[in-house]
Amino acid sequence: MHPVRRVVTGHSPDGTAVFVSDQTVQPYIAGIGGGFSQLWGGDAAPSFPDDGLRPPATSYFPPVGGFRFGLFSVPPHDVVVDPSVDLGESLAAFEQQLPGLLQYMEPDNPGMHTTPTVDFEVVISGEVVLELDDGAEVTLRAGDTVVQNGTRHRWSNRGSEPAVLAVFICGAHHQRFDT
Repeated sequence: MHPVRRVVTGHSPDGTAVFVSDQTVQPYIAGIGGGFSQLWGGDAAPSFPDDGLRPPATSYFPPVGGFRFGLFSVPPHDVVVDPSVDLGESLAAFEQQLPGLLQYMEPDNPGMHTTPTVDFEVVISGEVVLELDDGAEVTLRAGDTVVQNGTRHRWSNRGSEPAVLAVFICGAHHQRFDT
């Protein structure tokens, strides 16, 4: 994944629209494959006018009322993880950079996960396969979109190039997680 330019607007004290920032966001490249760019998010619904500063976001997936916007990449299936990579260290770094994401992953079924969110995804480049819990699959290519409604799923890339997806995630109630 490449760095991404992020332009943010907000409001001046008198309520006029202003550009607050224009900067490059570096992706987090996971030592165990894939990459993530966390572009924006908050743990609560926004209200305006505001100063345009990034609101607090405490975990990778948002709580009910929260939201996230970012990019993620899925490496080709034949990418081999460097055997010298310490898996424990990689997972600890992953958890530090993307807090809470790993708790939704199924350790006995790699890649399969369910989250209490509605995810809106668009494939930016490459080709990716979305698999649901019953084995049903759909292949998605650049320009294709998905609305993921809290379903159990996994992503895979059977191609030769990384697949990059943009994602907007909304926290949602989910009977599996609401207690």
